[in-house]
Amino acid sequence: MSGQPTRPAFRVALAGTLGVGLAFSLAACGSSNDSKSGSSGASAQAIDCSPYTKYGDLKGKTVTVFAGIVTPEDQAYKDSYKPFENCTGVTVKYEGDKSFETQVLVRAQAGNPPDIAIVPQPGLLQQLVATGKAVPAPEEVSANVDKFWSKDWKGYGTVNGKFYAAPSGASIKSLVWYSPTFFKDNGYQIPKTLDELKALTDKMVADKKVPKPWCAGISSGEATGWPITDWMEDFMLRLYGPETYDKWVKHQIPFNGPESTAALDAVGQYLKNPDYVNGGLGDVKSIATTTFQDAGLPILDDQCAMHRQASFYAANFPKDKKVAEDGDVFAFYLPGKDASSKPLLGGGEFNLAFADRPEVKAFQQYLSTDTWANVKASVSQGWVSANKGLDISKLGSPIDKLAATLLQDPAAVFRFDGSDQMPAAIGSNAFWKQATNWITGQDTKTTVDNIEKAWPK
Repeated sequence: MSGQPTRPAFRVALAGTLGVGLAFSLAACGSSNDSKSGSSGASAQAIDCSPYTKYGDLKGKTVTVFAGIVTPEDQAYKDSYKPFENCTGVTVKYEGDKSFETQVLVRAQAGNPPDIAIVPQPGLLQQLVATGKAVPAPEEVSANVDKFWSKDWKGYGTVNGKFYAAPSGASIKSLVWYSPTFFKDNGYQIPKTLDELKALTDKMVADKKVPKPWCAGISSGEATGWPITDWMEDFMLRLYGPETYDKWVKHQIPFNGPESTAALDAVGQYLKNPDYVNGGLGDVKSIATTTFQDAGLPILDDQCAMHRQASFYAANFPKDKKVAEDGDVFAFYLPGKDASSKPLLGGGEFNLAFADRPEVKAFQQYLSTDTWANVKASVSQGWVSANKGLDISKLGSPIDKLAATLLQDPAAVFRFDGSDQMPAAIGSNAFWKQATNWITGQDTKTTVDNIEKAWPK
């Protein structure tokens, strides 16, 4: 949705790093790049060039990369390109722009696109392909995606039956933040199904060990309301499965149909229940005025016990708090309808090319390998990928490892954030606004009817 207000949360997730870059000692054939570097930003890492010989000699060639990831988060991307540059002789020129989503379309339409764009949304990817300037991915890239990613991911890089873009980074939204100490001290178990999650919530209400089981906040400037869209998408995916979810996102079933109405009501069982929310923050209506950044912090003071939010939310906790399974705060997977189903809601990036020169094809291929995924993990903090060849031990934090483990689960069914795929008039306008009205008192039927009316004809 080029040019629309972006969710600060999603943008952090897509940045893929927290500004942690590593300096490389780029020996032509040094020790294996599988050795883990530290996360302090000062460690050096030698490069084994043997995985790069297949790309040939690219000395004197240049590949340009354009993205919305800017300093300091862009450093880890630049560092992850260095082994390829050193071992092939190519130069990779990276350009980050906060107005990327607008500018990349302008440049493509004007016939001046980059060689490769890091695209954060399937909808924008489709718009770029529609300019006629993008080129399909090489066979080698397609083969790598078949090897290292699920069909769900390849589908998001495919437009009109033609495969264009390999996935890159990923973010997970289907998480519930909690205090491991609070759970342990009170004998609470991580729920494995939606019914168990509801039963746990009711038990917390009865036990009165915490003011309210849940805390939430949706205030986010122009994007106020977006956290409710994530809640609703998670419940659509869990209650009705991926096929119905896809139809809903594409408007093949109406927004005010029985499925989406029931999904929003299911969210309301939590967010509009005064017995459940808003621990440490106020009543139900306080959800609308609480920023999404502050919403989960009451967990640290045992004012609430759970907060549904994406993996990036780890960055919002104070630096002196340990984010780990045995720490001050951690997250568990928002369970499916039953223990065997593993629906995952999230976001991600895709590498789309606008040129088919040999050096561009070679760089595309590198970015679609497990080699790049592991180099990128070694130089990043807060970045994960759904690449099955990613060595989870290389990830820098427990929450990153949890996200990667969920993404690599063979039972996982991944779906991209729904509102990011809907027309801008819905996904970054009516959906947000009506969700906000809903949390402040508007009924479900009026809410879904208003969103349906706003859908472009």
